[in-house]
Amino acid sequence: MGELMSVSKPYRWSSWRHGWGLLIGMTVGLLGCAEGEPDYDVLIRGGNLYDGVEVEARRLDVGLRGDRIAAIGDLASSTATTEIDAAGLAVAPGFINMLSWATTSLLVDGTGLGDLVQGVTLEVFGEGGSMGPLNDEMLALLEAEKVYDYTVDWRTLGEYLESLECRGVSPNVASFVGATTVRTHVLEYDDRAPNESELDQMRALVREAMMEGALGVGSSLIYPPAFFASTEELIELNKVASEHGGAYISHLRSEGNQWLEAINELIQIAEEADIRAEIYHLKAAGEANWNKMDAAIELIEGARARGLEITTDMYLYTAGATGLTATLPPWVQEGGHGAMIQRLRDPAVRAKVEAEMRSSSADWENMLQIAGDASRVLLIGFKNPSLAELTGQTLNEVALARGTSPEATAIDLIVEDDTRVETVYFMMSENNVKRQIALPYMRFGSDAGSMAPRPPFTDRSNHPRAYGNVARLLGHYVRDQGVISLGEAVRRLTSLPAETLRIRDRGRLAVGAFADVVIFDPSKIQDHATFEDPHQLSTGVNHVIVNGQWTLRDGEPTGTLAGRVVRGPGWGGWDATDAGNPPPVDCSGRLDPSAAADE
Repeated sequence: MGELMSVSKPYRWSSWRHGWGLLIGMTVGLLGCAEGEPDYDVLIRGGNLYDGVEVEARRLDVGLRGDRIAAIGDLASSTATTEIDAAGLAVAPGFINMLSWATTSLLVDGTGLGDLVQGVTLEVFGEGGSMGPLNDEMLALLEAEKVYDYTVDWRTLGEYLESLECRGVSPNVASFVGATTVRTHVLEYDDRAPNESELDQMRALVREAMMEGALGVGSSLIYPPAFFASTEELIELNKVASEHGGAYISHLRSEGNQWLEAINELIQIAEEADIRAEIYHLKAAGEANWNKMDAAIELIEGARARGLEITTDMYLYTAGATGLTATLPPWVQEGGHGAMIQRLRDPAVRAKVEAEMRSSSADWENMLQIAGDASRVLLIGFKNPSLAELTGQTLNEVALARGTSPEATAIDLIVEDDTRVETVYFMMSENNVKRQIALPYMRFGSDAGSMAPRPPFTDRSNHPRAYGNVARLLGHYVRDQGVISLGEAVRRLTSLPAETLRIRDRGRLAVGAFADVVIFDPSKIQDHATFEDPHQLSTGVNHVIVNGQWTLRDGEPTGTLAGRVVRGPGWGGWDATDAGNPPPVDCSGRLDPSAAADE
């Protein structure tokens, strides 16, 4: 459908109790239209409503007006410009992807099809690296390392998010400010602590990002230069985020041999910075660490019992994905990618690196050792066309074909491709995956881009989580395995992450909330992407509405790009009297969306 009708002033929703909000909203909805005009722009009839809070479904209708939910209840006598028959289907709030790397894929294709067809209506960015703030050197590096073709028309994180809205995207977008980005902005790629003046600069960058609407501070501590940051440095940055109502979210310093110590570090940061904290993609990585799950849960729940707000998220696979460079010790990566490549060309340095790659050290996260052996390391992304034929092979297969050791082969591939080389590591236990899903404080994130099964995305392989994370939860683990109930899964995909992020008027179906709605068939929702053939869309979601506009209809994108910037609690533009209704982004003078589409 085309653009929906709008109203001059959307309904406000802040601290109403659910029942009173429902009653008042229904009354306003039924009486608020002029005689002869439809009561609603969109009316969703007869669905099994999961409101994101209660785990039991209720047979209720939902009326939308403009970008808000105007009424919920028995609306049999009401009329609407557009009606959706949801009989036999689940009606839920739009799903929140707590860890998205759609930062560049949405610049190329704003539809975000891979997540859209799973009902995702909010992509949350910022795992350590964020798309701002950028200085001249960082901007030049971003331009040089682009995998896709897009124009950079921003410097700050807020400007990046606004650029997405102005270009046109299907999902809503939000971001943490990356601790790595802030560190690089001030210290470049050096392995040293900031002095007090430099730390003040870093604090100021976090403060600016929070005022622009960042959700908090995100870190990814196994990767240089984030690896070089001390606990004390992270505490100082998070004190600033805490002052603005933000959260801390972290890829821990270790998910393997030092996993428990890394969880304790996150808890220490949360306690000393007085900030709520979430663990990105909770996992016990490496078979030798699988038995640590009990102790990890005990640490997290002990902190929660002391009053700390510690939460977790995860993806639904036993393999993770990152760069082949994660097999290299951090010291060889100091100074950035170019310095690393130069060092790896030195035979003496290579010999030292290979020796360290063969050992299991508590000082850094050796992904080759964590995976167990090179047959569990799958190569999925090269930039050099001459290496493309290796896509889908294991590191062990390539090493055997070349007659070199896995360690030497990894170094050769990194140097030959002049990139980090995208890689999948098989390293988790299926039993632990199920156990983690059942944790009541678990949220979910794909840790991937949101793309379509067509070029330029199909020019490279991918992890199947880019196309199947939510559908795999709702299909395989909820419907087929019964690990948690459908209503509980919806709650963990909607109101719980919204609460963690402190975002306003999203994550639940309630009168006055933004009209982000997903309508799906619980009996049919299914992921199809595999490691062998990852570019396959999930199925089973019938309709998606974003900010009141029909974005997915009968499983197909409508072309409507209604996504907006979602601001964190520290945003300087909040109007306390307006219950969290931000004004639209001013797109004048920004990149012409039609020009962006032609890139």
